[in-house]
Amino acid sequence: MDITSIVGPVLAMGMIITAMIMEGGNPLHELELTAGMIVFGGTLGALMVAYPLPDMIGAFKALGIYLKNPAANPSQIMAEILDCAQTARKESILALEKKRDTLSYEPLKMAIGLAVDGTAPEVIRDTLETAAHVVFEEAEVSVKFWEDFGAICPTIGILGAVLGLQHVMTVLDQPEKIGPGIGVAFVATLYGVGAANIVGIPVGKKLKRKAIIDGHARAMVVIGVEGILTGMNPKIIEQKLAVFVHDHGGGEEKH
Repeated sequence: MDITSIVGPVLAMGMIITAMIMEGGNPLHELELTAGMIVFGGTLGALMVAYPLPDMIGAFKALGIYLKNPAANPSQIMAEILDCAQTARKESILALEKKRDTLSYEPLKMAIGLAVDGTAPEVIRDTLETAAHVVFEEAEVSVKFWEDFGAICPTIGILGAVLGLQHVMTVLDQPEKIGPGIGVAFVATLYGVGAANIVGIPVGKKLKRKAIIDGHARAMVVIGVEGILTGMNPKIIEQKLAVFVHDHGGGEEKH
């Protein structure tokens, strides 16, 4: 579990609510069903116009990626590649067959399988690079969805505020309703700005970062397997892969 994905929104909301209470406000006054319907219903409808249904479903499924640590652990991937390189150097490429099922990263497992089957290095590279490109492009759709969520929400919130103020204009002859009416109107803006800056934009940024980490891991596989097939010294392979290995704030997701 990526702890920052949980702690971040909770901390943000907690600090906002705490500050509101310290200033004498009542968080329950911010619960407005109509404002929620306008902001979240309107935003969802706008996103339906922009994205096909499968893309929307994929974007919500991507929240699972947002909540988990990156599946690609560069340090572990490098260790497994070097282990395979040592085995291939001492024995043969065919000896890697018994190691394939023990590998943790699926693209590496696939690449080793192709190598064992005698696939040419350039074919393996093309296959891996094509898969990496497609996976990154699909991840970008989810990134853009949540970024667009963050861009649309505040605008719909302003629309909700305008509608609320428009209603206030109809009760100008009842002063006791003007203040509460204006307060309710601005709740829609609060929902829109809050959802955009605590959920939409941050989720998009984290999904993009995790897609980049996965792209780096796939590049490691290409370099590593190509080195193994060309008989490159494992020490040289290690030097090439070392540039990818640094702390990403989390390892492989534990099951």
